[in-house]
Amino acid sequence: MNINGQKLENYLDVLQVCDSTFPIGTFNHSFGMENYIRTDRVTNTDEFELWLDTYLKTQFKYGEGLLIALCFDALEKNEIEKIWIYDSIITCSSQASETRNGTKMIAKQMIDLVQTLHCIPLLTEYKELIREDQVYGNPAIVFSIFAHFKGLEVQEAILLYGYSINSTMIQNAVRAVPLGQKSGQLILKRTFALLESIVQEIETLDSSCLGANVPGIELSQIQHEVQIFRLFMS
Repeated sequence: MNINGQKLENYLDVLQVCDSTFPIGTFNHSFGMENYIRTDRVTNTDEFELWLDTYLKTQFKYGEGLLIALCFDALEKNEIEKIWIYDSIITCSSQASETRNGTKMIAKQMIDLVQTLHCIPLLTEYKELIREDQVYGNPAIVFSIFAHFKGLEVQEAILLYGYSINSTMIQNAVRAVPLGQKSGQLILKRTFALLESIVQEIETLDSSCLGANVPGIELSQIQHEVQIFRLFMS
């Protein structure tokens, strides 16, 4: 059985990695959301949805979303060295040490688990470069290599990765805001149209936009480092 010329099994393999229960540690990170909660700027469903929309339109769009697009382009052209350059740019663009360290931790766990399920030579190379401190490690790069290996189109990869982020963030908000499960699912459904528009906008961007961010979200990630009570690691 094929979907748009690609095997259903490949889609299921990618969906498994996108599941919020995929054990790579993302449930331990809020990427600044918790600081908004502790400072009473996110206290209910509407405020969380506003935060999530802002996160997607900024940090995701110019971060992981654009990074996946750039990695796919490099993979298609067999310009692998560009991927390692993007790894450095996206990591060094983050001012919050918790965010940088959390991202690297997730990337390492993701490589190990993906490689347990699938054997992808380029991920083996990426893991070795991380071990040798030649690159930092980023889960969006891991996902790009994996999704490209499985035959996905770049737009599909960005949408699925965005869905994975949304699903995980919403589950974290259910625990922390707190947010009702039903409200979380309604928010998740409403993000689908936003993700589609973000994918279209990413098509107009180039590598000069990689790592762009907005002060509010980045400051919340920095301030989280000195927050006394914390449910999340970042």
